[in-house]
Amino acid sequence: MPEPRQDRAIRTREEIIRAAAEVFDERGYNGASMREIMKRARVTLGAVYFHFPNKEAIAREVMNSQPDSVLPHLTSRGLQQAVDITLVWSRQLQNDVALRAGVRLAVEQSGLDFRDTSSYEGWEKIFEECLLVAHERGELRDHVSPSTMAGFLVGACTGVQLYSELLYRRSDLTQRTVTMWELLVPGVAVAEVAGQIKVSVRRADALAAIST
Repeated sequence: MPEPRQDRAIRTREEIIRAAAEVFDERGYNGASMREIMKRARVTLGAVYFHFPNKEAIAREVMNSQPDSVLPHLTSRGLQQAVDITLVWSRQLQNDVALRAGVRLAVEQSGLDFRDTSSYEGWEKIFEECLLVAHERGELRDHVSPSTMAGFLVGACTGVQLYSELLYRRSDLTQRTVTMWELLVPGVAVAEVAGQIKVSVRRADALAAIST
């Protein structure tokens, strides 16, 4: 039975995005081309332009899809969920080409023809939602603002992964993320919650292994 046209179009779009992620991960935005993405996706150039008007549109799609590689692995709530987001993210950056490409595009924007802060803003909103739950549950110290901490976490994670990439190609990123939280948790969580927060490389591995 022939594949329905709508299903085929969805599958083609997904293949283009996947191929684009591979090319962006390897070459960056400036080194990628629509023709290379077409070849990697094994579709016609017309099919690529049917779904995306230009390379910038594909890059934005890849850049803003980062949470798709992380959020399906989560089961916790509140402050633990904020921790778990970063643990899964740190591990997936080593294994998930779509996430790596999205992060590379977001970080390298100073050399691009466009600026798009929506991926950073998206992560900030996700963190803020976790931390608002943490606040409602009485997990945070009185001085901790969920919105301020959310913005700080986006910046901290960006810096940690950049440093890890430069030094060790991110091989130590999960441990660095664990260390970050070991330093942060005592200062942001109330004492009875701080002792219950789980943060370890083993937890990162277990969460990343959850089937999506």
